[in-house]
Amino acid sequence: MSSADSSHRLTPAAVALLVIPPLMWAGNAVVGRMMQGTIPPFTFNFLRWVLAFVLLLPMAGWVLRPGTGLWANWKRFAWLGLFGVGTYNSLQYLALKTSTPINVTLVASSMPVWMLLIGRVFYGVPVARKAAIGAALSLTGVAFVLSRGSLQQLLAVQFVPGDAWMLMAAAAWSGYSWLLAKPPAGSEPPAIRSHWAAYLMAQMALGLMWSGAMSGIEWGVLSATAEPGDAAVHIAWGWPLIVALVYVAIGPSLIAYRCWGAGVARVGPAIAGFFPNLTPLFAAILSATLLGELPHWYHGAGFLFIVAGIWVSSRRG
Repeated sequence: MSSADSSHRLTPAAVALLVIPPLMWAGNAVVGRMMQGTIPPFTFNFLRWVLAFVLLLPMAGWVLRPGTGLWANWKRFAWLGLFGVGTYNSLQYLALKTSTPINVTLVASSMPVWMLLIGRVFYGVPVARKAAIGAALSLTGVAFVLSRGSLQQLLAVQFVPGDAWMLMAAAAWSGYSWLLAKPPAGSEPPAIRSHWAAYLMAQMALGLMWSGAMSGIEWGVLSATAEPGDAAVHIAWGWPLIVALVYVAIGPSLIAYRCWGAGVARVGPAIAGFFPNLTPLFAAILSATLLGELPHWYHGAGFLFIVAGIWVSSRRG
């Protein structure tokens, strides 16, 4: 087996790294939905990353010093920060404002397709037949869960503008994953690339500028469209918002990003792109736990289809 093949093999460690992020993202979607009406979506994303930035400072604050290579390669980290920090979750939180969770998770399941398309168009990576079959199987598994095994319910799904935002978010995350896997030569200082906290800090340093700008635009739009006498921006400060910010700053931001970056580096973005389809399954499990509803047969069927898609896409020969 060649070194290229072995570096893209699904090992138990790689599977664990790629399963943890969907679990965190499922919780992130639930929390994001709960925060609607409490804080504007772009501002919620900005405060999330500000808190994550502060938490990461003791481990990786040295990256911000002159001479570390960050500022000499600022364009590289600005692109990563734009897609990974500034865009994806801002659009997801915005989507959750106008779209239902079932629609958001359904649209997000298009990520494997985006992975394959971006790889083909921008990186010249051919779309293998097994990858196409794997994508179809994974999407079938997601459809099983979302429709509760009923074709009528799946066909009854109504798409709204928020689904378009989530489609853009899925494309942004796919582009981010390819950027992680295909860094231009000399664009990432070894001292930064070799340490996950330093690498994430470099992305946050530039990504916060994008996220802050998006939040500023959001406030400007809300101020311009507010009714006379109404507050332009409403933030309901309290324990629910504080707990939500702590969770999204630690789980989906630090833990998920650490695991996702390491997982993509091990198996490549084309294979890793199938694992986010586990997010709706974990969301179903969380809902069952919170609502006291036991899993049904379609949860198991969906899981089998998604696992089959991952297995087919990663097979050799």
